[in-house]
Amino acid sequence: MTIRLTWKRVIVTLLGLFALGMAFAWSGLFNVAASSGHWAITDWFLHWVMRNSVQTHAAFSTSKDAKDDSGLVSAAGYYASSCASCHGAPGVRPLPLMQKATPPAPDLSKNAKEWTDRQLFWILEHGVKFSGMPAWAAKDRPDEVKRMVAFVRLLPTMTPQQYRVLAGSNAQGFGAANGRFDSCAGCHGSGGLGRGQRDIPILAGQDPAYLAAALEAYATGTRQSAVMANAAAQLTPEERVALARRFAAMPGIAPGRGGNGDAKARQIVERGLPDKQLPACRSCHDATGAKRFPVIDGQRAVYIAGRLRHWRGEKEVVDARKDQATMPVIARRIPEDMIEPVARYLAGE
Repeated sequence: MTIRLTWKRVIVTLLGLFALGMAFAWSGLFNVAASSGHWAITDWFLHWVMRNSVQTHAAFSTSKDAKDDSGLVSAAGYYASSCASCHGAPGVRPLPLMQKATPPAPDLSKNAKEWTDRQLFWILEHGVKFSGMPAWAAKDRPDEVKRMVAFVRLLPTMTPQQYRVLAGSNAQGFGAANGRFDSCAGCHGSGGLGRGQRDIPILAGQDPAYLAAALEAYATGTRQSAVMANAAAQLTPEERVALARRFAAMPGIAPGRGGNGDAKARQIVERGLPDKQLPACRSCHDATGAKRFPVIDGQRAVYIAGRLRHWRGEKEVVDARKDQATMPVIARRIPEDMIEPVARYLAGE
């Protein structure tokens, strides 16, 4: 018997298959329980699709400069508080509960070797659908993602002792909940001096009202940082104020320390560049913090320069598409060759 195919029969067949599929989904017979796992063919197919997707998108949308080794302390602190419970860490097993997910989070000490830096960057920034891997919890913070790429890249060869040194008190399982100072000190240091890291600011000696306001901004998402948002979101308003006062009371930032012999840098800091519509740094950041903006005199020069370059954004992106908030606009008006001199002037170097 010969069955003649017609467009009508094809469409009716497809509609029938669709109706059967919808009826099966509506019936609730499909088992969505994580405890049931995947069929082997399903597990293979999903991972095959995921790998192909990551490789393609990373090749076309990720910068070749996808790793930054200069901020391992902050990356380790974030990993300890946000990632180790699923992926484990050197000397730290993942939580058994997290390993009951479908699929379970991979062991990065083994899995990280399978990806390039650009692919790791894409996974960290965007996350993976249909898995427990979230996207990066802050917009426009490729600097944080690059530091995490560098940290993950080291996991296959990192010893438990090296991990504990990098993560500080966070490696011991401390959290910011209940206002624990230990968690903050894991990155910012027990003296508030940032453990000498170029991406971590000096908090000691800052205005307490500014520090409390910054924590609130991170907690509410009005200021972007996955690392700081994760810590600040766990704090009550009272705990944020208490931590701000504690760091502010420490000896560190010395108002009035800024200044060196660079005349051009001094002009930008003290008077600005009117022809470029660049206001003086001092118009907001006076040397005492009296205007409730951060004191940057005496701040680490590499930190100031790093923040200014981050605010300037990627060279390939036109100005109109970049962040139009106050500091990004100001940073783009500072001549590129004056970033370092201005940072050193403010640091007093």
